[in-house]
Amino acid sequence: MSRARITLDRDFTVGEVPRRLFGSFVEHMGRCVYTGIYEPGHPEADEKGFRQDVLKLVKELGATVIRYPGGNFVSGYNWEDGIGPREDRPRRLDGAWHTVETNAFGLHEFVDWSRQAGTEIMEAINLGTKGVDAARQIVEYANHPGGSYWSDLRARNGHKDPFDIKLWCLGNEMDGPWQIGHKTAEEYGRLAQEAAKAMRFVDPTIELVACGSSNSGMPTFGAWEQTVLTHTYDEVDYVSLHAYYQEHDGDVGSFLASAVDTDYFIESVVATADAVRAKGKHKKHINLSFDEWNVWYQRGRDTEDQLSNIVKGPWVEHPRVIEDKYNVTDAVVVGTLLNSLLRHGDRVKIANQAQLVNVIAPIFSEANGPAWKQSIFHPFARMAELAKGQILQLSVNSDKYSNARFGDTDLVDVSATWNEETGRVALFFANRGLEEAADVEAALHGFDARQVLRAEVLEIPDGGDRFTINSQSQPDRVGLTPLEGVKASGSELRLTLPALSWAVVELEVAKA
Repeated sequence: MSRARITLDRDFTVGEVPRRLFGSFVEHMGRCVYTGIYEPGHPEADEKGFRQDVLKLVKELGATVIRYPGGNFVSGYNWEDGIGPREDRPRRLDGAWHTVETNAFGLHEFVDWSRQAGTEIMEAINLGTKGVDAARQIVEYANHPGGSYWSDLRARNGHKDPFDIKLWCLGNEMDGPWQIGHKTAEEYGRLAQEAAKAMRFVDPTIELVACGSSNSGMPTFGAWEQTVLTHTYDEVDYVSLHAYYQEHDGDVGSFLASAVDTDYFIESVVATADAVRAKGKHKKHINLSFDEWNVWYQRGRDTEDQLSNIVKGPWVEHPRVIEDKYNVTDAVVVGTLLNSLLRHGDRVKIANQAQLVNVIAPIFSEANGPAWKQSIFHPFARMAELAKGQILQLSVNSDKYSNARFGDTDLVDVSATWNEETGRVALFFANRGLEEAADVEAALHGFDARQVLRAEVLEIPDGGDRFTINSQSQPDRVGLTPLEGVKASGSELRLTLPALSWAVVELEVAKA
């Protein structure tokens, strides 16, 4: 039996939980849009073609902000192709994902869908093949009240009132050689600076995200952020981070420790941004937008190389691509990634799990068929529901295990929040141990625990193993079940986490 002792204190907090931390991502890639959120003729579709069964799951997931329309897709996308009468919209070849884009779903449809879903919009602009003019034009189209060419065109296309989109991404992964319109840091930094200025001339209330490195393993990482922020610091509010993780060659120990890399990535970008702030004598802080993250089996699960295989087939509409089926192990890793994001909520103000439906997603759907939750749905949904108020600063003393990539790593990973308004503390645990349960004690300084309101666990189901997934025939095989034996009184909480599990405990507390 492994052990962990956690100490939290009412007076030691990181900051307010950012509601945008629980974001998601819709890209015109594979079946995320078409037969995902949008499928006219489906038995569950409304008159606009929006699948209501998927929308119900999106609302249960608790996604607060959705990034759209990409991703790699946006770097070759003409946003004007997706407005106006559908019969007049052009069919285009999308070079990013080697597909035919019908443009049946565009900006107006996404705004209408987002309003039904109750989510904020995070709109990405094309800085690959487009530039300053297109950037300012889409802001005028989306946000200007009326009396100008683009705002009046929006009205003629069916939306008299502005969309009032506040959050904008200045391109996507522009340091990636795979990106259409790939640029050096100097090239992108200057373009992003001028696009940002032009966009703010149209609407000074918007918030802007500059592209950081595509991932922390890029040869450009660090230097890219420094150069880009040197150009854009006064014009932007956030810099982006992207990270995907998978199990390599059966090394499950390193995979389960993936959040160690997330911690490093976040802290490195914060340090770089703050160095640019100091050198430039800027007053504001640049915060972080972790606007792509997830488990993604790019190699070694369904194909040897999913990315390479995408561009080998014929040009077709919305093919099945990177439709990963997530298991128990993946759900535990996703839980630890969420913990890392929450623990850094003082600087990570936006995060978007990629993607929402079908494409490496918590929700899966079939054309003309059902929709269901993948295993990774559950930690996201519970944290989005319960992580409110203040993020608590924790002291964790956990037994450790050794893994090839990160060395000695805590077996028990945890984050916690305190909602003073409701008198509730929520703790989110993961046990990375594959074989042993973990006894956990938590010292609740400044709190008087009155009762356990909720205790749930996601673990290997009876008769299953760590590779167990949900499927169309067994949509609830992996999910949350009651966690027994949780005891809380006064300033102590005790529980036992099963091997390879993710758990949440919600307490009713009073100030001690």
